[in-house]
Amino acid sequence: MARDAKKPSLLQWRERAQNLSPLLAEALQACSSEPVPEAECCDVLDLLGMLGCDAQTQAAALWFELARVDPALWATQGSKLPAELQRLVAGQQAAEQVWALHAQRSPEGGSEGLRRLLLAIVRDLRVVFVLLARQLARMRAAAALSPEQGAALARLTRDIHAPLANRLGIWQLKWELEDLAFRFLQPETYQRIARLLDERRADREGFIRDSLAELQQALTAAGIRADLAGRPKHIYSIWKKMQRKALEFSDLYDIRAVRVLVDNVTDCYAALGVVHSRWPHLPGEFDDYIARPKSNGYQSLHTAVLGPAARTLEVQIRTHEMHRANELGVAAHWRYKEGGSADAEFEAKIAWMRKLLEPRGEDDNALAADLHTELLEDRVYLLTPKGEVFDLARGATVLDFAYLVHTEVGHRCRGAKVNGRIVPLTFQPQSGDRVEILTAKVADPSRDWLSPHHGYLNTSRAKDKVRAWFHRIAHDTNLAVGRGMFEREMKRLALSTADVAKLPAHFHLKNHDELLIALALGEITPGQIARVLQEAAQPVAPVPAPVSARTNAPDHGALSIEGIGNLLTTLARCCQPLPGDAVRGFITRGRGVSVHRADCGSLARLARRDPDRVIEVSWGRAASQAYEVDIELRGYDRKGLQKDVTGVISNASVHIIASSSRLIANAGEAEMRFTLRVRDFDQLSTLLGKLLALPNVVDVRRVGTG
Repeated sequence: MARDAKKPSLLQWRERAQNLSPLLAEALQACSSEPVPEAECCDVLDLLGMLGCDAQTQAAALWFELARVDPALWATQGSKLPAELQRLVAGQQAAEQVWALHAQRSPEGGSEGLRRLLLAIVRDLRVVFVLLARQLARMRAAAALSPEQGAALARLTRDIHAPLANRLGIWQLKWELEDLAFRFLQPETYQRIARLLDERRADREGFIRDSLAELQQALTAAGIRADLAGRPKHIYSIWKKMQRKALEFSDLYDIRAVRVLVDNVTDCYAALGVVHSRWPHLPGEFDDYIARPKSNGYQSLHTAVLGPAARTLEVQIRTHEMHRANELGVAAHWRYKEGGSADAEFEAKIAWMRKLLEPRGEDDNALAADLHTELLEDRVYLLTPKGEVFDLARGATVLDFAYLVHTEVGHRCRGAKVNGRIVPLTFQPQSGDRVEILTAKVADPSRDWLSPHHGYLNTSRAKDKVRAWFHRIAHDTNLAVGRGMFEREMKRLALSTADVAKLPAHFHLKNHDELLIALALGEITPGQIARVLQEAAQPVAPVPAPVSARTNAPDHGALSIEGIGNLLTTLARCCQPLPGDAVRGFITRGRGVSVHRADCGSLARLARRDPDRVIEVSWGRAASQAYEVDIELRGYDRKGLQKDVTGVISNASVHIIASSSRLIANAGEAEMRFTLRVRDFDQLSTLLGKLLALPNVVDVRRVGTG
């Protein structure tokens, strides 16, 4: 099937380039008599034209050839290309990474991951058309290669290009790619089937002519307008059917086949009725792919009958539009899209193309747990040092990747390299990155990996693996760790006097010990516990009444005072209450109601002195303004500590109103105090967790109870 084409002259290339893009012609003007693209590039452009690809796509294919044969020309002219054309060329260059990875594998190595990687790094669908067309052109010219080179090219075709063409439904390319690869990889079998086809060709062609004439007459008599043709049977598909059904060549009935093309779906079924009334139908040999299309969108009616002389005949019936889509697949939608308007079917094809090509081998529970992060979001495709491909939800970290490779690799992970560069465990790699996990000899996961504030793990699968590790640790150890975390959080957020009796029931746990163990295992977070305590301590106002507030206090409706409306409220400076804190009010002279935290010492002194002026106050539903709060941080002094602290605060979208710091020289410690403006209690809790995770930071807490 190889095509012996004479290499085009530079003048011929200039003429063709001018039709595609003036920039191409301009670049070729800079060439001397050599180099020019290889002759097979003409074949590529012809195939792209057949697929209906636009001039941009064809120009990108030619530019890629120019970049390959003359890198200097690309270096000088490539930057002048429009952004779209540069993206199309870059996609072809990125695909070279997949070809190189395939070459490193053994002939039996699986290539599913490589196909998925290719679809991930090629962001413009049109690049796939170029890759398929170029591979077919290379296979057609492969007869000039050495047997080893031809076999390597055929394996790449079999593993990557033919499956992609099949998934996209581009049958014209798929069949030829499969046949050419089959000829190189199994030449004896290929030649045997080819000889069998040739030996019976004259008889088969005569039978097809008689069948077409008889069927055309019957359809015309029924008033059905149809185009009929013999359907070519490809050698690879014949061999596959022989293998799948354990049949000999002589037992195949669909070597003799015809195709009927009609104008609409109604005529499809009418034509089927004519076929079945004309010739006896073979039981069990009927498929309705119009009512139930194949997963790649293929539509047609397939039936088998006893045709003239009682010989088996396969008949395929479809509309002209179905045939066009079946032959060109996604390319047909690209070609026949009208005026650039939105084509829902075409967009669905693109989305389908980017799905995983085969079902994943994970249990249903893991898939259900990852539904929100893995099935509804884009994925990234990462390489191991050996070239294996793993896919993860976008936003996953290198530690997530370690657990995906193997649970033990995750447990022993101590660091990672991405493309040869050491990165933190929170680093989020991108498609095509090569990730190397650095491991210790002993498994020793950290409980910090389960904290959402630290950002080590973003997939539920990896978190479950870490929790399972800690579940195996002794009960008393988990209990002690959980108690330490609980007490530290209560102290850090000034909640040490809160009532914790109802906490276990809220989290559907039996007792406080179970709560502490769940906290140690990361099944609940300190922030969740603190929020529940805050909400439980709030007094309930039977009829919330909106009141006014000062500038940095909540907006109207954020505070409500039982039985009283339209009073001025201020947030007490002594304890700086936040939405979520349990609060009480004290009626002042001339300043309305001063709102304190319920555990505020100043409020306690005021209540002892004037108990009648203490009133019940609660937070309403609206709390959209900012609140002032003081925090104190202590840590071992190091270069850049204050810069890192202020950077974390800024990244959390928290405003610094005032700050102070001092160095305790003899202890080598630094103390910092900040007055911040935060949105609510949740934002403060998250910020404190991030600050505590900084290197050298020993303690950070909210301050001020009066």
